[in-house]
Amino acid sequence: MYVGQSPVWGGAVGPNPTDRGKNGSKKSVVTDGDGGPLGAIVAAANVNDDRLLRQTLEAIVVPRPRRRKNRTQHLSLDKAYDTPTGKRVVAQKHYIPHIRRKGETPVPKSQRKYPARRWVVERTFAWLSKCHALLVRYDTDPQHYLGLLQFACALLWFRRLVMKQVDR
Repeated sequence: MYVGQSPVWGGAVGPNPTDRGKNGSKKSVVTDGDGGPLGAIVAAANVNDDRLLRQTLEAIVVPRPRRRKNRTQHLSLDKAYDTPTGKRVVAQKHYIPHIRRKGETPVPKSQRKYPARRWVVERTFAWLSKCHALLVRYDTDPQHYLGLLQFACALLWFRRLVMKQVDR
């Protein structure tokens, strides 16, 4: 048996470093600027975020616009991706990275050029947590859990589109 496998839970589980070593899962989601989920994956709780970056970016379901000189895509990441692996993946995928550096002091709000963007992803996780089956993992098969996560992402998009229609 290897890490991420257990006889009861199937795959994509591992010791959760924040919950006394109990097995758990991690969701990795990439969103657009407004918090709409574009791609999601599931992994064991003990896998570092930078190791999941390539899979998360490859899970994006919307085709990426063709690269042009005047149309670059930016990718905002937190300090967990300030590693050689994270930087290499971002460069290979041709994004302009915005990665907080480890040990960097926060810039005061009055001196920021751009607004903080991490809350967008956190809000998406809060929306997804309203689905109780995602908050507490009941599925033993990681593919079933991933399917439920993807269904919840599709439901978020549906709700966003319906709300835009209602606002008109």
